[in-house]
Amino acid sequence: MNRIIQTLIFFLLFISCHRDDINKSFSESEKLEFISAIDISRYPEISNSNPIFYDFEGNQKDFLNIIKENGVNTIRLKLWVNPSDEHSGFNEVKQFSQTLKTKGFKIWLTLHYSDTWADQSNQETPMQWQGLPFAALKDSVYNYTQKVVNEINPHYIQIGNEINSGLLHPYGHISNNYPQFIELMKAGISAVRSNSNDTKIILHYAGIEGSDWFFNEVSSLDYDIIGLSYYPIWHGKSLDNLKTTMQNLSETYNKKILIAETAYPFTLKWNDWTNNIVGLDTQLILPEYPATPEGQREFIKHIKTITKETKNGIGFCYWGAELIAWKGTQSTNASPWENQTLFDFDNKVLPVMREFMNE
Repeated sequence: MNRIIQTLIFFLLFISCHRDDINKSFSESEKLEFISAIDISRYPEISNSNPIFYDFEGNQKDFLNIIKENGVNTIRLKLWVNPSDEHSGFNEVKQFSQTLKTKGFKIWLTLHYSDTWADQSNQETPMQWQGLPFAALKDSVYNYTQKVVNEINPHYIQIGNEINSGLLHPYGHISNNYPQFIELMKAGISAVRSNSNDTKIILHYAGIEGSDWFFNEVSSLDYDIIGLSYYPIWHGKSLDNLKTTMQNLSETYNKKILIAETAYPFTLKWNDWTNNIVGLDTQLILPEYPATPEGQREFIKHIKTITKETKNGIGFCYWGAELIAWKGTQSTNASPWENQTLFDFDNKVLPVMREFMNE
């Protein structure tokens, strides 16, 4: 009898240790799968103008091939419910996602739950959902999210975009209607969990200041990854503060963490007549990171290093990588971002692209 008990104990200990090894291996493999992402949400629209792109050697090459060859492994795309045209709507995003998957990219969708831009200041409820009873609104969030997961099957999905103030205002305002905010978030999260075992859920906060408050407010929610936006023009010029914040959030909430949006200029000049968002020295981190191709590269190199050195840090995403002056040099309604893309004014890939390689 004692021998049987001893054998049983040994067997249970073996299984326990083996399970720990499996969990450890899975955890280590996740850390190796560093996300080198870019957001190119407007590329389907821009590609209609047939721009020509060039690689480092000056050879004409397909845009998607250039970014793939230089280490980008994940593409982030915004998704609007019923936009004024087809761009960033369900059909375009679904079709583009299928194209990207055939080229080996992972898909990261940011659900705005709006017909237009949703961010920390604007969270406008889609027109067709406005005026619904709250129970019907929750059903709409669930059904819409379920459709996205089932038909596009993204690797990563954001429940909302830069939801500092909540989403689907006024229903889900985080300060004015906190219980409803949580219920709407749970509806979206439930739709993901019920329809996919693989899609990872990101909650996305814009900036550093207030981020601990926000992630404490959402600590009851079932999600996988903390996402932060970080732009020096809006979120401060201290990369040390960014690093400390990421470390503290990761340790406090025991979540994977990444930079969901960042960008930096390679010049303060312009290539069309659309006003650029960044155009002054006072908006930069100087003297460390001037608005030059190498300054842009060094900034992203530091962002990448911070993320890799953060406990549970898993990657970063460069926003607006595709926003060249695609309507021509005289356009007043094209790109406010052409000095922050990953391509110069001749559409040749910039040195910053080398930082997307995972050594």
